[in-house]
Amino acid sequence: MRAVVVGGGSWGTAFSRLLADRGHEVTLACRDQDQAAAILATGRNPRYLTGVDLRDVTATHEVPTGGDLYVLAVPSRAFAEVAEQLPPGGAALSLTKGLDPATGERLSTLVRDRPIAVLSGPNMAAEIAEGLPSAAVVASDDEALAVKLQHAINSTVFRVYVNPDVTGVELCAAAKNVIALAAGGVDGLGLGDNAKAALITRGLAEMARLGEAYGARPETFAGLAGMGDLIVTCWSRYGRNRHAGELIAQGAFPAEAMAEIGQVVEGLTTAPVLRDLSHRLAIELPITEGVCRVLEGESLGDLVASLMGRRPRGE
Repeated sequence: MRAVVVGGGSWGTAFSRLLADRGHEVTLACRDQDQAAAILATGRNPRYLTGVDLRDVTATHEVPTGGDLYVLAVPSRAFAEVAEQLPPGGAALSLTKGLDPATGERLSTLVRDRPIAVLSGPNMAAEIAEGLPSAAVVASDDEALAVKLQHAINSTVFRVYVNPDVTGVELCAAAKNVIALAAGGVDGLGLGDNAKAALITRGLAEMARLGEAYGARPETFAGLAGMGDLIVTCWSRYGRNRHAGELIAQGAFPAEAMAEIGQVVEGLTTAPVLRDLSHRLAIELPITEGVCRVLEGESLGDLVASLMGRRPRGE
């Protein structure tokens, strides 16, 4: 298979290595021409996961034609534009975890001229690049495409399951980043493991409530795309959203936190989109609401007090 990975960040780099290890012909399309030139010259990405061997991956500044598969590993804010500019032909696979900031739509709905699948799960790029075992789900309305990609990507270190619930998988991928910001806030305030576990559990309930409003399958939220990805994002030292929440709790402004991390923090983009979406759907997402209030300047300590002071209710 000729695969074109669009996006030269950590996930695009790791996924390019994963595809090349499966014997596919891989092109990594970078936004920055100098980055692409450096990869071609050295076989290494000079900015992200610099230890990953990319000598058998072709790097380019432009998205080439003739791909059998176009893998989108770009920030959610760029997804619509990138999807619109893809060359004709070939299927698409989205690795992006977020919603369209302009419309609140699921990202796969923005790809209309070709079959589309999404891949999600507890997939920290640094660990995948090291060859450590991981698992993921691939979801598509086109079952044949999902099965084809499962066999094309699955390996002894990256196990892939098929999930027919595209809606649920994409909502999990977006919402878990917002919960991870809050989990990082718990870390930053030193509130302990009990508080963090409680927040993650209630965050999963929020995600499931959102999914129910969209008609997603409940079991998706207990699976790799839901609980699995939520756990790793909230606890891993590699979790950008968790780290950003920690920095904000320690006094950094959101822009300062993202600058220190040096990569896109999707939860910062997704939180207000998800909040607005919950208002339109008339569902309660108290953690998401609280994250947005903190991003808008409210004290995190005040937020904790307000969440703990909510009226007692059944679980």
